[in-house]
Formats: sequence, C-alpha cells, structure tokens
Amino acid sequence: MTLLLAGDIGGTKTLLSLYGTRGSGLEPLRETRFVSAEWTDLALMVREFLAQSRAAGLGHPEAACLAVAGPVVGGQARLTNLPWGPLVETALEEACAIPRLDLVNDFAVLVYGLPHLEAAQLAEVRAGSPAQGEPLLVLGAGTGLGVAIGVPSGGELLALATEGGHGTFAPRTEEEWRLSQWLKADLGTERLSIERVVSGTGLGAVARWLLAERHPEGDHPLCPLARGGESVDLPAAVAAAAAAGDGLAMEARQLWLGAYGSVAGDLALTTLPRGGIWLAGGTAGSQLEGLRSPAFLEPFLAKGRLGVQLEPIPVQAIIDPAVGVFSAACRARMLLGGG
Repeated sequence: MTLLLAGDIGGTKTLLSLYGTRGSGLEPLRETRFVSAEWTDLALMVREFLAQSRAAGLGHPEAACLAVAGPVVGGQARLTNLPWGPLVETALEEACAIPRLDLVNDFAVLVYGLPHLEAAQLAEVRAGSPAQGEPLLVLGAGTGLGVAIGVPSGGELLALATEGGHGTFAPRTEEEWRLSQWLKADLGTERLSIERVVSGTGLGAVARWLLAERHPEGDHPLCPLARGGESVDLPAAVAAAAAAGDGLAMEARQLWLGAYGSVAGDLALTTLPRGGIWLAGGTAGSQLEGLRSPAFLEPFLAKGRLGVQLEPIPVQAIIDPAVGVFSAACRARMLLGGG
C-alpha cells in the first residue's frame, strides 16, 4: 500500500490526513486536527504528525499535497493570518523527507477530486449533458466565494486557481442596487466585490440590509443577532429562520439565491465549462433546495442570446464536508503517476 499525506492548511486550523492507496481507491488511515497558531512552522507540525503515525504502526508517505488558504506562485505560498514564513515546496520536501510535495490553493485543489467523487458525495442541482474533454468550473460560496477552473490536459485535470469571487458585484435589479449602495456605505468602500453578496457571509449581509431598511427600530427577532458581531453565525440564523417561514429571512434567501445564480451564469459564460459545474462550500449542502429552485436556476440561464450556451451544462453540489482533504489526497496520488 502506497501512503499519501493530504493536508488542509488554514489560518485557524490545519487538518492532516494519511491515506493509503487500495486498488483504484483511497483509504483514510489517520487524521489529526491542529490549531495552526500553536505552531511556529508548518514543517514542525507535519513532522509531529508523521512521528505520531509511525508510532501508530504506519509508514512514511511517498507523496503529499497540502492545500493552503491563499495563492500559490512558483511553488511558494504565504498564509496572511499566521506569522509563518513563506511555505516553499522544495524546503518542505527536504524538511519532512517526502520525495514529492505539492502546494495547491485550497479551493483549486477540489478540481483534482472531481473525477473520483462518488454518488454519496454529490447531489444533482440541474441535469445536463456534460461534454468529455471540456473545461469544468467549481464555485464555492462559503466564507468567501471560491472560483476554480479544471482544464483537461494529457488525460488529467489541470487546476487553475482564480480570484473570480473578487470581481465587481453588478446589481441586476433596483433591489440589488439598493443593497449594493447600503453595503458600500456600511463597509466604507467605493467598490463592492461579488463575494460580499454571493457567499455564506453574504447571506448575512443581505439580511442585515433588509433589517436596516424594514426594521430600523430593531423590532425583528433577527435584529439582536445582526448586531452580534463576528461571534454570531448570522447566515445560519437567517437560513434557519427562512426554513421556519420567517418572511424577511425568506426574502433574504431568495435575493441571495438570485445573485448567486446570476453570478454562476456569468462565470459559466466566461469559462464555458461544458464539462460541468460543481457548487462547493458550506452552502452547497445547506441551501440545496434553494439551489434547485427557480430562484437560482432562472438567473443562471437568463443571459439573453447566450443563455442557449448554458442549457446543456449540468450543475452538481458537492455535499461532502471532507472533500478538501480527499481532493488533496487525489492530487498527491497524481504526483506518483496515479490518476
């Protein structure tokens, strides 16, 4: 059995997993969650994990893929929320005695897992006819909006990280215009990026605008939560209130779904992902019913003369919360020549 190291490296927590190859599949053998700030260097953390794995009777990995929250350029990355120095592939290979190690953006890494996802990890949003050998698109509305492209190359997928979520938000309706103007004033910025609206966080922002416009006296049950600061998960509270039938929360969810659908359609026109679109991030599973509804799908297709280009493209949701580490393991296997 070949051993592989997969990691999801974030500013708050780091998840390291040891996988083994079993036929054409991958078997998770051991996993540890670390508090990132408790370590002065990533290599020290990895070596500790590998030492613990050896003590548990497991061997040493032959390849590794570490997904990092930030851009990777020339085999180097830097996490802005940690005082670590730059992460360098060659230095990590040497320090951890791993022959092949790849640093990949933590959203782009999902591309490598797509061909290996099983039915239980997915849920259909929109049926279609995927074209073989054509590009793929992965979108993830979570804390921000992740956007990555998968390009078939030499029988494999090449993952292209993008910053598409930081494009400028373009209001489609008078309601979205009022929302954008309020958010710019609230954030103190002259420009509003897409992910300020189209993300899990954005659902909370939409609700805050509606509360400010409709309930300036603070007489709605969500008002105290909207003033609760970062410690309150307002998007989750809005989703729960919408599921319970609260009118304002339902309106916030509909507006959010419409913006998400429109942005997904715009990005699909930009990339023409005839191989399919995958929706990831925390909202993929929690908002599945809404993503399957006209609130999302109609704006997705409403692209005038070009809407016909999007008709055949299938859309699926990735509902497995561990897909990031799994995808990193898939990439590590690719480094050894495995598909």
